[in-house]
Amino acid sequence: MGELVDKIKGNVNEMVGKAKEALGEHNHDESLKAEGQAQQAQGKGEQFKGKVKGALGDDI
Repeated sequence: MGELVDKIKGNVNEMVGKAKEALGEHNHDESLKAEGQAQQAQGKGEQFKGKVKGALGDDI
């Protein structure tokens, strides 16, 4: 079950991060753009964590 939760959290963080990055780019707000990029990276990490849990089991 933890695998699915991590993957979902990762997808949500990626989507929100992309929106922040696009909004920051549109408004010429480098801080918001960078925050969006960081959130996307966090989302990718959570998705990877979910994949590892799926391969090894949730008890890691």
